[in-house]
Amino acid sequence: MDDVFEPDDTTTTIGVDFREKKLTINKKLYRLLLHDTAGQERFRTLTSSYYRNAHGILLVYDISNRDSFLSMSKWFEEAENYAPPGVTKILVGNKTDRSSQRAVKASEGEELAKKHGAIYFVETSAKTRDHAKDPFQKLIDAVLSTPGALDPNRVVERRNVVDVTGQGQSEGSSGCAC
Repeated sequence: MDDVFEPDDTTTTIGVDFREKKLTINKKLYRLLLHDTAGQERFRTLTSSYYRNAHGILLVYDISNRDSFLSMSKWFEEAENYAPPGVTKILVGNKTDRSSQRAVKASEGEELAKKHGAIYFVETSAKTRDHAKDPFQKLIDAVLSTPGALDPNRVVERRNVVDVTGQGQSEGSSGCAC
């Protein structure tokens, strides 16, 4: 599984980036779908639909950008509102290769992760690949160890569904909230 999470390049995400990885773990094939909005506000209306059937969520901020860290509370709130109850959340402080420009202490990241129920916190560098695989592995391990999480017949209850379509969806509806 060493090459599974190798980034294709180190460019910045523009728009919504979608990647699919296939993994074989214990002789079973799994499909990992990654949606990356790079925290861009203009894609906020799309992101609620990505949470709908999520098994796990990685929330990533830039350790050299305080504003990106401060926006994490909004992202945790959005995950709480749109993702299935009890979804696995992991907080990642990225860009440790810019440690000389650090604007967020690791202890602040740890505190935020605990506050919002993230099961794991790590600082990484996608550029140098330092600890870059760790959050993915933790996420996969957590999902695979959750009984029934991958059951194709699992019913996902929705909370706080916001009706932006004007079609009158109510809390608990299985329709799209985007």
